[in-house]
Amino acid sequence: MSGDALSHDPAELAKRIDTTKAHPARVYDVFLGGKDNYPADREAAAAALAANPRGYLDVRHNRDFMRRAVLRLTERHGIRQFLDIGTGLPTAENVHQIAQRIRPDARVVYVDNDPVVLAHARALLTSGPQGRTDYIDADFRSPAQILEQAARTLDFDQPIALCLVAILHFVEDDEARPIVRELVAALPAGSRVVLSHLTDEMHPEPARAVQRTYTERGFTFVFRSKAQVERFFTEVPGLTLDEPGVVPAHLWHPAPAPAPPAIDGEDFDSLDDIEKIRYRDINDVTDDDINVYGATGTKA
Repeated sequence: MSGDALSHDPAELAKRIDTTKAHPARVYDVFLGGKDNYPADREAAAAALAANPRGYLDVRHNRDFMRRAVLRLTERHGIRQFLDIGTGLPTAENVHQIAQRIRPDARVVYVDNDPVVLAHARALLTSGPQGRTDYIDADFRSPAQILEQAARTLDFDQPIALCLVAILHFVEDDEARPIVRELVAALPAGSRVVLSHLTDEMHPEPARAVQRTYTERGFTFVFRSKAQVERFFTEVPGLTLDEPGVVPAHLWHPAPAPAPPAIDGEDFDSLDDIEKIRYRDINDVTDDDINVYGATGTKA
């Protein structure tokens, strides 16, 4: 457990939290049924849901892609180390919970710079006795800092899975591509990259309607095509795409998603549209619902 991550006192953290503006990590939390968000975040989520009523499936299937990827890399490929950048708020299940269920000695380092996430970092550091977890308070745009601090927990002589799940669409190309190259360059052979990315290529109208709701609130929001997402793999020395390549997130090694929490029908009907999301079964997804690409790659 990192002392740096938990040394901030609550008053200091509170000063860093701007509750008047929506934040991507907290809007994501709204769609996952979390409680660690503010009215501005719920307003942004509600606007996005109004623009695309089934848009919650992008968020939920993005998360399920991450679950399947971590499970597959741990189970089938023996990966025991994960560097998760753009972690977001703790939610079931986090990377270390998935990985340590298969490999109790798995090590996971989480990275985020949102003070709300930092305030809840203890939930991300509850490792099993054989494994290790750490939390780094850093921005994606500071790869050298991330790599230096991650080395306190991760062994950079052994394969590491770099998780860039739903983060790159918040960063312009001139920053995103050099940062990805720098991060991957530090990884040893046999490492993996887990990447997901929003796109307007499959269903432009609803995707762009959602984009407008976010850009109006000051978010950088960069859609990329399949070819542009592939470049994150093909332009990085030594990195190759795994099968099945860059595909809609629900089609990447598909498997049933976990069932949602149970709720009485009358209680469900009394909820507003945002509150209902966490109780919806996402296994009814169709190809028309998804605007997220998912892929993994291997470093030679």
